[in-house]
Amino acid sequence: MSELPLSAADREPGGAPFHVAIIMDGNHRWARRRHLPGAAGHRAGAKNVRPIAEACSDYGVRCLTLFAFSTENWQRPKREVNLLLDLMRGLLDRDLADLDERNVRLNIIGDRSRFPADLQMRMNRAEALTRANTRMTL
Repeated sequence: MSELPLSAADREPGGAPFHVAIIMDGNHRWARRRHLPGAAGHRAGAKNVRPIAEACSDYGVRCLTLFAFSTENWQRPKREVNLLLDLMRGLLDRDLADLDERNVRLNIIGDRSRFPADLQMRMNRAEALTRANTRMTL
């Protein structure tokens, strides 16, 4: 990840940027370079979501966007797509209470229509639970 200098206009009064956006790409390549299966890279990427969200919240970032699943992901092998969907389920199930406790609002953007019904239900539940939270939007 490269660091870019932020202008004063890009920062909140406390010094943190208002909005941080991360494209979650390259996990499969990361794993291959380490002679690991691609799934290990996806798991490592998912494992970093919580500490990144916590750090952004702690530093005063008001909005964190994670670009986590593109339409191209549907072209991956079915086994890999299922792993990515399971990782999303796990994050929503495991980390939702902590996000709510930290006053983080979850706002999932994009087309959900192709996601399985159970995952759409988890997304809707997470958004409803955190709708009134104001510390940070994820």
